[in-house]
Amino acid sequence: MDVILLFKALLLGLVEGATEFLPISSTGHLIIVGDLISFLDKEKRDVFEIVIQLGSILSVCWLYHTRLFKIVCTLKSDIQAQRFVLQLFVGFLPLAILGLLFHHQIKAVLFKPLPVAIALIAGGLVILIIEKISPKANVLNIESMTVVDALKIGCAQSLALIPGVSRSGATILGGMSFGLSRQVATEFSFFLAIPVMFAATGYDLLKSRDLLTLDDAGLFLVGFTAAFLSGLVAIKSLIRYVAGHDFKLFAWYRIALGIVVILYFW
Repeated sequence: MDVILLFKALLLGLVEGATEFLPISSTGHLIIVGDLISFLDKEKRDVFEIVIQLGSILSVCWLYHTRLFKIVCTLKSDIQAQRFVLQLFVGFLPLAILGLLFHHQIKAVLFKPLPVAIALIAGGLVILIIEKISPKANVLNIESMTVVDALKIGCAQSLALIPGVSRSGATILGGMSFGLSRQVATEFSFFLAIPVMFAATGYDLLKSRDLLTLDDAGLFLVGFTAAFLSGLVAIKSLIRYVAGHDFKLFAWYRIALGIVVILYFW
């Protein structure tokens, strides 16, 4: 196995896991880094990115496995568990519907460095505006959320179909705009990622199953493992960070990165 290729797989795995749950767009970073390091051909790289995204989402499942297991075990009898699952389903629907309708058009037109750079800058400005307005939080725990809250967050999440917007950024900042506290919006974003990413990776893997070969197993394993481990670190770090900080740092990072990418690819 080519050592350079393995290193590139490791790098992209680390990038995916580190950026998936931060409001800075994992898809945008993968497009930019993948383009810079010339990793595989486009079809194989797309499949590789699907696999490492699965590694990222499993990191959420691992960290919250106790809570998830409890929800599954009590789903038939616990109204709160049933309500939580309904909220996830409702939050998942807008992205699922719009993704099925416009997935191919979006991939064909927007999955390129320059559109991503513009989305990064625009998203950074939106974060700064929301932090400036500082909406009042009246939902201080997930149990206090309503189905309507979940639907609003789901609609905000659908903006993440545009590469560079950031799924976590859209859900967290959307949640804050709709009255969720920073901590509740962040935690719900983690949970909402589970059905969204499992559905997306499952759908894409099914479509691309002919491209999965044993020859690439080593690359995929390295990237998957790197994404899983860096995802664990990113989630824990973000939970600690939001306890005492706002998201302005991420906003300025997005704007700076977007400007650099425009200058580089222009």
